[in-house]
Amino acid sequence: MDTAPSRALHYRRCNFVTDLPVDYLYSPSHFWIAQFEPEHWRVGLTKFATRMLGEMVDHAFQVQPGAEVAPGQTLGWVEGFKAISDLFCIAQGRFTGSNPALKEKIALISEDPYRAGWLYTVQGRPASQCVDVYGYRDVLDQTIDRLQEQTGKKSKDDC
Repeated sequence: MDTAPSRALHYRRCNFVTDLPVDYLYSPSHFWIAQFEPEHWRVGLTKFATRMLGEMVDHAFQVQPGAEVAPGQTLGWVEGFKAISDLFCIAQGRFTGSNPALKEKIALISEDPYRAGWLYTVQGRPASQCVDVYGYRDVLDQTIDRLQEQTGKKSKDDC
């Protein structure tokens, strides 16, 4: 059940660099979703989200396997040194479980966010607001622009 990306889009902006798997879909809330079997999807946080949260400390889910889930539903939480964040559902269907490896090594979320650090699985389909890698690149550009405005940076080159 490996969700290894076949190709990646290199993204670099300001002090942020990542390789985004092109076969994945992405949510505006910085989650990714990737199919690993027909109608079965893995979901995780993007590298950008893990950077905003900082080093991972803990996580928990408040839904049980088999529960019906919907886009936008809060499934649990994740705690990093910088922030605590809700874990949202970005699919319609049934929650099929969380990543058991995270109980032993929570750092996988930030060390290998697009593979071993996945968060949960869903049987169903991605939410309609999920976009391809190029749409997510635009989301990242807009997000970084907003962060620059908040910190007083004036241009794309002023990072």
